[in-house]
Amino acid sequence: MREVEIIGFKRANLGKAEASKLRAEGNVPGVLYGGDEQVHFYAPAIQFRPVLYTPEACFIKLNIEGTEYRAIVQESQWHPVSEMLLHVDLLQLFAGKPIKMDIPVKATGNAIGVKNGGTLIVKNPRLRVLALPKNMPEVIEIDVTNLRIGKAIKVGELPTQDFEFLTSPLVTVVNVAIPRALRGKSAEELEAAEDEAGEE
Repeated sequence: MREVEIIGFKRANLGKAEASKLRAEGNVPGVLYGGDEQVHFYAPAIQFRPVLYTPEACFIKLNIEGTEYRAIVQESQWHPVSEMLLHVDLLQLFAGKPIKMDIPVKATGNAIGVKNGGTLIVKNPRLRVLALPKNMPEVIEIDVTNLRIGKAIKVGELPTQDFEFLTSPLVTVVNVAIPRALRGKSAEELEAAEDEAGEE
């Protein structure tokens, strides 16, 4: 799993006025919890870009005045108009304690259904996963090579290694949408049309 280093500083004053002052100076107030006690800190907003402005999952190495913690973003709050980052909640990681994360989905291979005119749609670009930090996958790769027109891959069909999906097994992750010309046809007719296209 990719790790991003963030260097922060302890907050002496937790009032709203102090938080506004920090934001005006380009910093983001935050709290680290999950350990023996909560740690209130602030860090330059720009340091959160590699964490929050990417679809990839990652861990954070948080250095607060020389003390290091490993963490993940649990929640981020944004200004509704300016979209400025207002606050971050980080969850501290411990080697033997499972955590929950939303892990991005990546479709691999060239689906049969796409070759025959269908459109591949990733219905759920992220799946909720429970795992120990060392077993947390960076990405969920799904081989769509054999996916036909009108067919889907659900969470329950995906293999797991040392982790567990918390997203319902009945949820569709990817599917191949039926092209307009074939809509309304039965499953048998779709397969026959695909077989014909494959022979051409």
